[in-house]
Amino acid sequence: MFLEKLKKTLRFYFITDDSAPKCSPLEQVKIAIQAGATIIQYRKKSFSSPFFDELRAIRDMCKCNLVPLIVNDNVLLAKAVMADGVHLGQEDEDPLFARNILGNQAIIGMSISNLDELGNTDLSHCDYIGTGPVFSTQTKSDAKKVIGPSGMESVVDASPVPVVAIGGIDHTNATSCFNQGATGIAVISYISRADNPTENAQRLAKACGCSSRVPLDFPWNDEFALIKKLLKTASVGHSAAHSITSLPGDDACLLNAIHQPVVTTDTQKEGVHFRIDWQTPEEIGNKAVEITLSDLAASYASPVSLFINLTLPNHISDKTVEAIYKGIIRALNRYNCLLGGGNISAGSELSLDLFAIGQGHHDIFPIRSNARPGQGLYCTGPLGLARAGLDCLLIKDENFHELIAKFKTPSARLDAAQILAKNRVNCVIDISDGLAGDAKHIAEASNISIALDLTACSFDPVLVSFCKKYGKSPQDMALKGGEDYELLFSCSSDTFNNIKKDLPEAFQVGHCHAFQGMHLMNMPLNVSPFQHGKK
Repeated sequence: MFLEKLKKTLRFYFITDDSAPKCSPLEQVKIAIQAGATIIQYRKKSFSSPFFDELRAIRDMCKCNLVPLIVNDNVLLAKAVMADGVHLGQEDEDPLFARNILGNQAIIGMSISNLDELGNTDLSHCDYIGTGPVFSTQTKSDAKKVIGPSGMESVVDASPVPVVAIGGIDHTNATSCFNQGATGIAVISYISRADNPTENAQRLAKACGCSSRVPLDFPWNDEFALIKKLLKTASVGHSAAHSITSLPGDDACLLNAIHQPVVTTDTQKEGVHFRIDWQTPEEIGNKAVEITLSDLAASYASPVSLFINLTLPNHISDKTVEAIYKGIIRALNRYNCLLGGGNISAGSELSLDLFAIGQGHHDIFPIRSNARPGQGLYCTGPLGLARAGLDCLLIKDENFHELIAKFKTPSARLDAAQILAKNRVNCVIDISDGLAGDAKHIAEASNISIALDLTACSFDPVLVSFCKKYGKSPQDMALKGGEDYELLFSCSSDTFNNIKKDLPEAFQVGHCHAFQGMHLMNMPLNVSPFQHGKK
């Protein structure tokens, strides 16, 4: 998680209270999130299996409203419930263990009471610390000595990570904590044991500068009602209606006659192809369409219709699904393509299975087995940017906006496909697995050897800057980086010279030779093709 995003996330930190006399932990979480809480910690002094459903319901409420959920003390429980992180005490598991179990993207916090504990604690695997009690509190019977605002400020000054103040905090003293350098404030009883929890939560949100969420989003639970909402979204603004006889909503879709239908499929799965904390729902929907239609571009097919099977976990809200489809429809309208239909089912992870139908070119269909010795290997645009954007997300560097955008919002090169088709190029593939991976696909299918050569390539300046900062090679990023979705093609040099007139950003990346015992030549030893799900 990026530092600035983490600071915003820690601003209003609510911790559940399992001893509150009137308000259950789930109700506490609803009140806190609705008021504007930015992160929730589930704390149960003696957790046992009967409470798992309670925690799962809290998890769903948090995820539904895009609020991170942290589990107190228990790393394995955090893993089991798919929480966003864990908060550890001085006597709990080692943060390194938590990092290994929960992964690099998990939020890991540590309790630090004073400067002595800070000096004796390795925070290299922690994202933040909780410090206190700043003021007197009755919530924890084992609370340590009050450190006061000045003691908290000393910890803030010495801490290498953001500090969340805790202990006796309410709307009257929260501002003093921020003034002393706290990134966020954590509260328990001020909300959980208040006569009017909602009013206190709203007061605290105001002190933190956080906006309320009214109304709350709740998990989807009505398949047919959701379908009606999506159909309403899909029925607006389509200029491709001439290609389809029956609009979405029936059990099947009747398309008008397609002389040479081209069909392709793709899958976008949470945790493998996208992360909902990296991309907005609209970006997820938009990218799913772009990469599916990219296969049609590589086949010289004009998009006609798209079908989507959607798998939804319990914690996804109608609002999130509608936002995903807003991105889907925006991308479809860009290419004059119609949503033909689909299906919705429940599942453990958010997933989109896409099926696209296109109208094939009237007299040419490029395939990867048509490369011939003596031809050059060429690309329609810059490479390595999407992989660098993914790395930026993984290493939490938000400074390279252009690279991150290339990963989040690729474009199907249907424009370039028209130019290649005009020049009768008959060997094309879109670059989804990196230059090395997709060049190998061509070489294997054509039974040739390809010598890759990027020495004459002019790499994007932002990519060069990124690689210089992190000691990486632009050439390696281009070779192994996936999801560029440019078109890779082979043809004669004379044909390429004609293509270059209409597509000046195209460039040569290699040469095709008769098979020489290996399909790829000139490959650096440390480079392997991109594979989805692997870093």
